[in-house]
Amino acid sequence: FGLISIPIRLFPAVRKKNVSFNQIDSETGARVKMKRVSAETGEEVAYDDIVKGYEVTKGNYITITDEELSSLDPKKSRTIDIVEFVQLSEIDPVFFDSAYVIAPDELSAKAYAVLEQAMESAGMVAIANFVMRTKQYLCALRAADGKLLLSTMVYGDEIADFDEIEAFEHLEDVEVKPAELAMAEQLIESLTEPFEPLKFEDDYRLRVLDLIQSKVDGEELAPIEDEEPAAEVIDLAAALEAS
Repeated sequence: FGLISIPIRLFPAVRKKNVSFNQIDSETGARVKMKRVSAETGEEVAYDDIVKGYEVTKGNYITITDEELSSLDPKKSRTIDIVEFVQLSEIDPVFFDSAYVIAPDELSAKAYAVLEQAMESAGMVAIANFVMRTKQYLCALRAADGKLLLSTMVYGDEIADFDEIEAFEHLEDVEVKPAELAMAEQLIESLTEPFEPLKFEDDYRLRVLDLIQSKVDGEELAPIEDEEPAAEVIDLAAALEAS
């Protein structure tokens, strides 16, 4: 594919719906502004006097200029360069980051369709590189329902070393009996359903929006009481047998 160029456009595949708030002075109702102050003198520092610093030891910094950083920026490019093809099952989901939709340019619909159908038929995922806003990204392209989807990926050295997590030491002496495993597998099978993402909702966000709307309408919502008590640790085998 190094000899093939397919003009495309990139669109976010996810639109986060978090509810954001501003900080307000409770006395005046005005927005609160943040000031940049010196940790040493407590005096406000002008924006033009602020430089980037990297802490090498506690309290000791080296400064880096914007020009020095700019000289290290990856070469600007308007291409997503496919490096290789792999099986999707080979990529642990922990590597995936942000999702985008790749749409064809007006003149590239045929080439786009050929690549999408070839990838879907082969069941392969393309690993690629691209530069966006001076940052170089590793990404995975996959075909789905006639479209190409792109997921940016974290690099291998950004994944936490799970062996350093001490809590996993508690598993070393655990012995799972065949009967317990069989019951767990039976429970999983009984709860297996086709994945329908639209049936899941962010209940907290919806309650926050209802609260906001009620205040806009001049109403006050009664506090929501917990419908269920806090979960307690129970014996897994006993729970599976009861199920």
